[in-house]
Amino acid sequence: MPQARAAIGTDHQLYLASRSPRRLALLEQIGVRVALVAAETDETRRPGESPETYVRRVALEKARAGRAAVSEDERRPVLAADTAVVLGDVTLGKPADRASAARMLGALSGRSHRVLTAVALIADERELTDLSDSLVTFRALQESEILSYWETGEPCDKAGAYGIQGIGALFVANLQGSYSGVMGLPLFETGRLLAAAGIEVIGSASGGG
Repeated sequence: MPQARAAIGTDHQLYLASRSPRRLALLEQIGVRVALVAAETDETRRPGESPETYVRRVALEKARAGRAAVSEDERRPVLAADTAVVLGDVTLGKPADRASAARMLGALSGRSHRVLTAVALIADERELTDLSDSLVTFRALQESEILSYWETGEPCDKAGAYGIQGIGALFVANLQGSYSGVMGLPLFETGRLLAAAGIEVIGSASGGG
């Protein structure tokens, strides 16, 4: 069974069921103290499952797996997230190799796609979820720059084979929605869930209705 691993000492407010350094950095950005906990889940999309249902289900399963990995006397809320890049009705996951990354980026070239990020929070006996839906438009990409981008190593662990917070930002002509959501953890939706669980956040992250 995976074991919890503290990321910011012992004075943490919640567990983050993720290995993503980007999600950890975004939570630190809004002043939330977290510890990391491993959460292995099957991220295969089920037949007939909509992209929205898929990311909500996987995020919640990650949170449940994280909760199961924490001992009873260390129980704090557990947060998890899942991101999917959706082109039409096709969900693009992480590329397996250079060829799959090139196919993904070639398909995204000069077109718009959706980035869905679901956030799940388990606090006490409550299971809460929220969803960010963003529209990202790529400029036309040359095959040579796609291959050069792969060599940077950035696409390897990114859904859709790009990272908007890195070199991949050069490809993004337009974004409608949440920049942090495209990164992998939408702060507006996350703040709203944390506030519902009584976890203090900074600024207006928990605002809105």
